[in-house]
Amino acid sequence: MENLVILDIGSNSVRMAINQIDSNGSYREIKRIKNDSRLSEGMGKEKVLQTVAIDRTINALENFQKIYLKYDSVNVIGIATAAVRQAVNRNQFLDQVKQRIGIDVRVLSGNKEAYYDYLGVMNRLGSKNCLILDIGGASCELIRVKNGQNTNLTSIPIGAVNISERYRLGDLISGANLYNGMFHIRKVFSKIKWLPQSSKQPLVLLGGANRTLARINRRRQKMTHIDSIHGYHLTYEQVNRTFMSLIRVNLKKRQRIQGLENDRADIIVGGLLPLIVLLDFVDSKKVIFSESGVREGIITEYVEQHFSNQKIK
Repeated sequence: MENLVILDIGSNSVRMAINQIDSNGSYREIKRIKNDSRLSEGMGKEKVLQTVAIDRTINALENFQKIYLKYDSVNVIGIATAAVRQAVNRNQFLDQVKQRIGIDVRVLSGNKEAYYDYLGVMNRLGSKNCLILDIGGASCELIRVKNGQNTNLTSIPIGAVNISERYRLGDLISGANLYNGMFHIRKVFSKIKWLPQSSKQPLVLLGGANRTLARINRRRQKMTHIDSIHGYHLTYEQVNRTFMSLIRVNLKKRQRIQGLENDRADIIVGGLLPLIVLLDFVDSKKVIFSESGVREGIITEYVEQHFSNQKIK
């Protein structure tokens, strides 16, 4: 039996997932932890990781290490996504992680991140025809799925943190800033030549902002287990009503919305803006939430490569 540890260094949060893998290749998640280290905070147009954000992130990794070292037969995979791949000082950051944690972190390209999203969704959700949207802190991944196959993979450098910072969407939101943000995102989408082929397809949603959208609505619907969002769905109208309730209030009032974490309240509008624009861009009327994404895609690949008789959970 092996304990596979995945350390996922994202733009807004760093996460650890520990999966116990049996000799026949079957596996189950036994621990999951998140720390909102916000690595991409203050990167700006220069794309420089800030010292304070780096320290927050590596401190979180050190705390994770104290936990996973208590397990036997540990194998650690470290990955990093948009903030690190965009950063001009990425090598310095990776060297610091190596010195303090002792692991080599693999920086995923945008297309590779999108591919792992696809693997994770297909393995756990199984939607055959859809458009997958993963909204992260500093990038969005878009995957067109047709007959169960990933026909197109695209990553764009816009996400919850950088949109919120660029268009000042953290507190009270002006109509001009909101319009400018939506205009910019639509312009980016218009350059993705294959995107109109996903017209009227349901959207499968990944990422922290999308999970928050699901939790807010599950709370309003008085559902138990608001974090159990896998397979949960909303209509176009429900998504837009929720978004309107977020943009009408300031940060202090937004922080009181049930289902919305306090430390995400300043980036939730920027985080949902790509979804709001995309719904109209492809004329989609339904969204489906997936709890499986990059990390689950990596586990799927790992099992296929290392266990000849794998049994996917």
